[in-house]
Amino acid sequence: MNSRELAKLACDALAEKKAGDVKVIDIREISVIADYFVLADGENQNQLQAMQEAVDEAFYKAGLHVKQVEGNAHSTWILMDYGDIIVHIFSREDRLFYDLERIWRDGVLIEPEEL
Repeated sequence: MNSRELAKLACDALAEKKAGDVKVIDIREISVIADYFVLADGENQNQLQAMQEAVDEAFYKAGLHVKQVEGNAHSTWILMDYGDIIVHIFSREDRLFYDLERIWRDGVLIEPEEL
């Protein structure tokens, strides 16, 4: 799978858990840390944890293992690094506060349906 297909896989897994406002930022032209950021938010800790597990399971089934995870079951921001894809799962409040869409505005914002 290429990185765009992996971003779609992450978006689909997040959608299964009713993630809010799923967005993808294409950062290939502005950074070497990854190709895509996938961002989503949830309403509570249980949903955030379910979203993390869904993404991890989808990538595991595709033969990929997470390289690094920042955050835990009590975190309001979970970062999952799969190399070319970095998934950010936030509480709604943290997503608004950190506003990665603004910070990475030089990237190309993509709706999941466009992948």
